[in-house]
Amino acid sequence: MAETDEPLNVLFLCTGNSARSIIAEAILNRAGAGRFRAYSAGSQPKGEVNPHAIQLLEKLDFDVGNFRSKSWEELMQPDAPKMDFVFTVCDDAAETCPVFPGQPMSAHWGIEDPAKATGTPAEIAFAFSEAFRMLNARITAFISLPMRALDNLSLQNRIRDIGKQDGATEKAKGGVKDTA
Repeated sequence: MAETDEPLNVLFLCTGNSARSIIAEAILNRAGAGRFRAYSAGSQPKGEVNPHAIQLLEKLDFDVGNFRSKSWEELMQPDAPKMDFVFTVCDDAAETCPVFPGQPMSAHWGIEDPAKATGTPAEIAFAFSEAFRMLNARITAFISLPMRALDNLSLQNRIRDIGKQDGATEKAKGGVKDTA
């Protein structure tokens, strides 16, 4: 990675941009404040953030006022921020992810969709908490990497390995071809 004082831009992609990618954006913007700037988007945005995701983030004292479900096309416009990293957090987005300008490093960090959870309110809340836990572990590992000390190939391998952590979908465990 080039030496710079500018925060590194990170995009989290999902199909609906209503739960996992929003949660990841929230975690990285808090944990990586000053070093990273997180964004999220989707291939087929739902148009609203999942209320269970909002409820969890509010409970964890995140400011949820600026989250919105949006298309990744917004972040491919000429005036959009240049992404340094693109992470897909759902298998469907990994299949359809476009090539982003500037050739950002990418990896698939797929986890199960908590928005598909069924059962009691407690079981649904648990699915969202688990998604948060898994994304938080990946993001913590990511921001701990010595970004500027690693060559691009080593960095690419490390971010790909992060996606294989606990709770990874089969596609993520299998080392899916780079997605962006």
